[in-house]
Amino acid sequence: MNICVLIKQVASEDSPLLLNDDKLTLKTDSINFVSNEPDTYALEEALLLKEKNDATVTVCTLGPESARQVLKDALAKGADNGIFISDEGIDTSSPLTIAKTISSALKDNNYNLILSGLQSNDIGFSQVGLLVAEYLKTSHASLVMGTEIINNGSDIKVKLELENGWFQWSELKLPASLTIQSGINSPRYATLKGIMSVKNKEVKEFNKDDLSISEDNGYSVLEKFTPVKSKETTVIQGSADEISEQLADVLKNKIRVVS
Repeated sequence: MNICVLIKQVASEDSPLLLNDDKLTLKTDSINFVSNEPDTYALEEALLLKEKNDATVTVCTLGPESARQVLKDALAKGADNGIFISDEGIDTSSPLTIAKTISSALKDNNYNLILSGLQSNDIGFSQVGLLVAEYLKTSHASLVMGTEIINNGSDIKVKLELENGWFQWSELKLPASLTIQSGINSPRYATLKGIMSVKNKEVKEFNKDDLSISEDNGYSVLEKFTPVKSKETTVIQGSADEISEQLADVLKNKIRVVS
């Protein structure tokens, strides 16, 4: 069985987000890039399936040169090989263009399963995994909370998250593309042995321009904005009853932590 996991490079939560003069791209010199957290659950699920089904796991990422590190991290955790698609313009690419590019690089590899996180922590479109399934003509399921290969490897049984705590089990024909819900498992850490093995693992390389992908002309990014942080101090005074009433009002109407 061949499994491919899509992984994206994103800025860590504590990185300062500063825009370049073009108002479209981030200043990267002060950013600590990490693997997109939802994708780490997809990787772990692939590794668990590998251990149960004698599978090979490939990790694929698309992005600038710095994105190679997320491939190395995944290989250190146990993935067998990687695919790096160079694209310096990913910051302004549409989900459609990204999915086309990834699908073009993967189409000749005959993967039984393609896993990705439910969404990226930076943009959060939640579309790439679904679009890859469409371009590669595979089965698809989203919000996956459990997986099991069945029927001698021809099908997969998936646990899907519904509303209000409900779940549903469904069976899909392979090949399939699944978007994995965060919390499905506990992502592992890389071992020293795994880190040392990275240099011996193959990474195929593509350039987006060489894949002859038509751009999504219906999509354009005009300008980006960084989050505005503000602080406000409220001093509550009065009797005990007055303070309680004011505090309840702040919690309900300003902080919105109670209903």
